[in-house]
Amino acid sequence: MEAQEARSRPYRDDDLDALYRICLQTADTGKDATSLYRDPMLPGHVYAAPYGLFEPSLAFVAEDAAGVGGYVLGAADSQAFANRLESDWWPALRERYSAPGAEVPRQRWTPDQRVASAIHHPRRIPGDLAERYPSHLHIDLLPRLQGRGYGRRMMNVLLGALRDQDSQGVHLAVSRDNQRAVAFYRRLGFTELPATGHGCVFGMVLRRGRSPAKGGMP
Repeated sequence: MEAQEARSRPYRDDDLDALYRICLQTADTGKDATSLYRDPMLPGHVYAAPYGLFEPSLAFVAEDAAGVGGYVLGAADSQAFANRLESDWWPALRERYSAPGAEVPRQRWTPDQRVASAIHHPRRIPGDLAERYPSHLHIDLLPRLQGRGYGRRMMNVLLGALRDQDSQGVHLAVSRDNQRAVAFYRRLGFTELPATGHGCVFGMVLRRGRSPAKGGMP
């Protein structure tokens, strides 16, 4: 069957379910994690939904004839975004999901427990990173849209939107096990930054006052 062409468009309120679905289907270092989670909503609670809800001007989706199959999501000011979630997003989720107890060693946590821990102890952006790269982003595409140039085009859409909002720079984190994504960010011109643990952190300085990057999807 011939692949359907996709287009990017701004996020709409009725795309929220698609954000949850795509986040789950890419949550295993880019692969489908549906079988790994008892609660399929958990990945999206942390890595997708808050961006559509609280930073919709920096949320874009890729849509083809089969529906929404990818997204790129950003926050212009990572520290302000974290503060917003602390007041308006995490409290209700913390009542719904318990943090893993001390009786379970971290290395034995289930995927649900790892995400529940992130809800109770969300990652805060170090001050030195936020100073140079105040914005951050997430991008996920389902397999039918991968390897066709849509990832690069959607990143260009978001980077252009961040430039329009006068962001000085953007960063992202990715699992070192996801070597396909690591190679993708390097090809786009992101620079790997010093990081601890098993993840990679990449950053890109954004020039002020420039028009959106070329290559946006039709």
